[in-house]
Amino acid sequence: MTIKVLLVEDSPLAITILKRMIGKASDMQVVGTARTGVEAMELIPKLKPDVVCTDLLMPKMNGLELTQAIMEKHPKPILVISASVQDEDKNNVFQLLEAGAVDVFAKPRSGQIEDYESLTEKLLGKIRVLAGVKVFTKRSKGSILNPKQATISTPRPTTPPVSLPTSVKILAIAASTGGPQAFQEILRHLPANFPVPVVCVQHISTGFLDGFLHWLEQTCPLKVAIAKTGDSPRAGTIYFPPERNHLQLDVQGRFYCVDGPNVDGHCPSATVLFQSVAKYYRSSAVGILLSGMGKDGAAGLLELKQKGSFTIAQNEETSVVFGMPQEAIKLGAVKLILGLPDIGPKILEIIP
Repeated sequence: MTIKVLLVEDSPLAITILKRMIGKASDMQVVGTARTGVEAMELIPKLKPDVVCTDLLMPKMNGLELTQAIMEKHPKPILVISASVQDEDKNNVFQLLEAGAVDVFAKPRSGQIEDYESLTEKLLGKIRVLAGVKVFTKRSKGSILNPKQATISTPRPTTPPVSLPTSVKILAIAASTGGPQAFQEILRHLPANFPVPVVCVQHISTGFLDGFLHWLEQTCPLKVAIAKTGDSPRAGTIYFPPERNHLQLDVQGRFYCVDGPNVDGHCPSATVLFQSVAKYYRSSAVGILLSGMGKDGAAGLLELKQKGSFTIAQNEETSVVFGMPQEAIKLGAVKLILGLPDIGPKILEIIP
């Protein structure tokens, strides 16, 4: 099947270069181009692209406004290709993700054709991933509530009733593609006096971790921190590993962060985190695997379940990419499968 791509870009040179890059893929076709977001909104219902690639800074309607409009009216996987999504442009990146963009791709700083073309395979890989992504209608405002205004609804039944754990000492959560939005949705439910520590892994490009944590803090009542080797996890704090580090626990339950080899294709790895939590906390943990491509976390979640911990996977209907949760379900690693809106409330039911 040919992946239909719509390019939205106000630079004729950039359009030419991007068309040449995408033209090198036998499984892709640029079905249209637009100079502004306004033009793009007119073309989308006619061309029905599989993926929309848009610049951020454009006249009449910029990339953020276009993303919001597309997700409200014609939901499509969106890749933002811009010089303004470098690692120093963290605010732009996470505003775009919150609006519904699936991923970002930084244009070469030089703008030279040779530097663009050196990134061809990376760009084509991102487009292929997005072509298989599931997206949802998203309101531009009010989709994420202020934590002080958040209300907890009764979870909708999605699976047969299961017995809940009686003693939980730690919560472990991991995600990849689609994870930033999923983390934001889940963590906003947790109150400032949440009684256990939360340890997390999110696959994210180098340079974006600090921006991601700052973005989470804007809607999450809990403290968000980078774990430090030798520190003990504290209740009411959400921990992520340093960039390019696995997050583990030593024999005394203290953090041990190490720049080790990739596991399941990643460092940090969800499987490494889950296995470490399983080894130390055994049956006293809750493990949650969210949206993401690949299989990272599946084997680790199985180990948590085998030790007696409670395990949850995000369902296919609400996952941007169902790969990681699906692999865990296939392994028999999951006790409960839930839609994203139900996971936060279920955590509060398990850990009151």
